[in-house]
Amino acid sequence: MPKRFVLDTSVLLFDHNAILNFEDNDVIIPITVLEELDNFKVGNETRNFEARAVVRILDKLSDDKDLNNWIELGEDMGRLKISPEVEPQEINAKSVFNSDKNDHKILNVALGLAESDKKAKVILVTKDINLRIKAKALGLNAEDYKNGNVDDIEDLTLHSSIHDLDAELIKLLYDKKYIPENGILNGSKVSNAYYILNNCSNTALARYNGKTDQIELVEKKYAYGIKPRNAEQTFALNALLNEDIKLVALQGVAGTGKTLLALAAALELKNSYDQIILSRPIIPLNNREIGFLPGSAEDKISPYMQPLWDNLKVIKSQYGKNARKKKWLEDLQESGDLSITALNFLRGRSLTNVIFIIDEAQNLTPHEIKTIITRAGEGTKIIFTGDVRQIDTPYLDEKSNGLSYIIDRLQGSDLFAHVTLEKGERSELADLANQLL
Repeated sequence: MPKRFVLDTSVLLFDHNAILNFEDNDVIIPITVLEELDNFKVGNETRNFEARAVVRILDKLSDDKDLNNWIELGEDMGRLKISPEVEPQEINAKSVFNSDKNDHKILNVALGLAESDKKAKVILVTKDINLRIKAKALGLNAEDYKNGNVDDIEDLTLHSSIHDLDAELIKLLYDKKYIPENGILNGSKVSNAYYILNNCSNTALARYNGKTDQIELVEKKYAYGIKPRNAEQTFALNALLNEDIKLVALQGVAGTGKTLLALAAALELKNSYDQIILSRPIIPLNNREIGFLPGSAEDKISPYMQPLWDNLKVIKSQYGKNARKKKWLEDLQESGDLSITALNFLRGRSLTNVIFIIDEAQNLTPHEIKTIITRAGEGTKIIFTGDVRQIDTPYLDEKSNGLSYIIDRLQGSDLFAHVTLEKGERSELADLANQLL
């Protein structure tokens, strides 16, 4: 059966190129979606840029053509058209749900298409879970927009154990600090992946270097007074302190030390960089957008950035009141060489010779993550931290968020390293909650 995909606004705000990603199938955009895009076109958030990009694509595709009729999208691709509002005869979503809200108008377009052409398979595509449920309740086919989704998040854990190794190999690794791979990793070698090598008596922590095809010893190191407490934290600091690794992703549940380790490593490396920038996406609570909060821009973002300040306080607490490193840290803040800012204020900047830490990266879309990485100039190191199972935005999930996306797409690159932190170190109580609640 030919397929006809009806796209919801959430899909186009997630990926402005979505129109072009349905192979040789037909794509229908309800006119209500155009109205919603119009409401989103003003502003400096990612969704505003996406809305403007979609409108430009549609304008270019139409080019004096009538969008009420089918427009060819290109070779080996399907067709596109804009559908006006529809009042289906058999099932009317506005009547069923007793509301003429935009979601129900979009549902009616899909219902009308399915009613008028029984030979085609009509599928509503939306990132809105509730809208998918409503569609299925009305007998419609409904799917998530899966372009960029990760197939299996369990594959995102890139460290493993190699057992029953010859004791002499482990001794040689400790003595020389590196050994040739020579099949030791049982065919599972991935550049910048981490391994626990052991036999009955000895254990070694190691990283595989894809450039040299060698296994390198990972030693426990301090970073600005912060000591790793387990193997995963040791791996994380190894990646963070390695200046050849330009992009690091730390994934793990709350309390595993992701942000603290990233900040400590950045401070340890500060002399090699001009500036340390800390940021995180602003996720408004209780529908209170940032613009409605009182005060200056700095005052507005301060509540959202508090977790970053908390980690900075932990590092400061490692030193006495008059300690040189504590004073140096305060000087960094005053000079702006250590700054905390919202991601909204970074668009358009070129980040040269800086360490850029983005916390809560699971709340970013793949496109937002790509936009951030493409801001990197010469000498820049970017660190993403987050928990892919704790997402605060309505149209992302474990498989579609930006953090999962880059881990899946970039693993094996010589410039990229990823560590999953599994053991909570914040407190026994926090660890108990992560395990049992």
